[in-house]
Amino acid sequence: MEFNVITGMSGAGKGQALRCLEDDGHFCIDNMPPSLAPKFASLCAEAGLVEKAAMVIDVRGRDFLNQLKPSLEQIVELGHQYKIIFMDADDDVLVQRFKSNRRTHPLEDNGRITDALVEERSLLQPIKEIADFVIDTSKTTLQELREDVLYATNSRREANSLNIRLLSFGFKYGNPIDCDLIFDVRFLPNPFYIGGLSHLSGKDKEVQDFVLSAKVTKEFIEKYMDLIEFLIPNYIREGKSRLVIGIGCTGGRHRSVAIAEKLNAIFMEKGQNVVVEHRDINKDPARRKKDL
Repeated sequence: MEFNVITGMSGAGKGQALRCLEDDGHFCIDNMPPSLAPKFASLCAEAGLVEKAAMVIDVRGRDFLNQLKPSLEQIVELGHQYKIIFMDADDDVLVQRFKSNRRTHPLEDNGRITDALVEERSLLQPIKEIADFVIDTSKTTLQELREDVLYATNSRREANSLNIRLLSFGFKYGNPIDCDLIFDVRFLPNPFYIGGLSHLSGKDKEVQDFVLSAKVTKEFIEKYMDLIEFLIPNYIREGKSRLVIGIGCTGGRHRSVAIAEKLNAIFMEKGQNVVVEHRDINKDPARRKKDL
């Protein structure tokens, strides 16, 4: 039987995560006292109808948190596997969520919510250190949270898989807020100033040939891939399931698009799960020329 323990910071999305698992066929219990987890596992096994279960354990049962590790050891002794999924978010995001929902933090006790968050992080740090996955929901949509939770709990997922999203954009239209990494390629040769290329985009072969044939571009791609190949296994080890990489140039039509398309081809050759999106490729070229 597969058990998933959902824990983490209050307001970080534990309830949403539990609902995702319930929709996925998990038998779910919220606010489970850790000492009851082995009994819960035994009951599920005896019933013979439950293949996977999930439970939320957090600071609402703070007097019982020190019982979590021995309880999980008992679950293993019963012959079952478990994963710990730790939900987290930045403190300023958590404060805003509590304000918007008009809810009280379980450790607030008529004090400041910031003090409650400090105490909560201290109490949960030992659990976070042994967690199998840490999911940061600071900038995560509900759909992305669902994908992350199902990825973390799916025992059939590929051991070395990471969903990569390449996003080309123009700095003049604003930085994307959902990127994990942003690379500025405005140092590469600019086809905008080359006759016959300015009206094209980085998806056209003529622009790609111009950008990718430059020595500096080849060196950049080589060094970039060395970095990414180092980062991917370390991200996976920390439980990251999705990596959003921003590639930015001035207007997001030529250089960033060409580089994103080239990296997309490289990732696909390596068997990575990758999608590419060009945010600003269709912005008005005439406006770009005026702004430049």
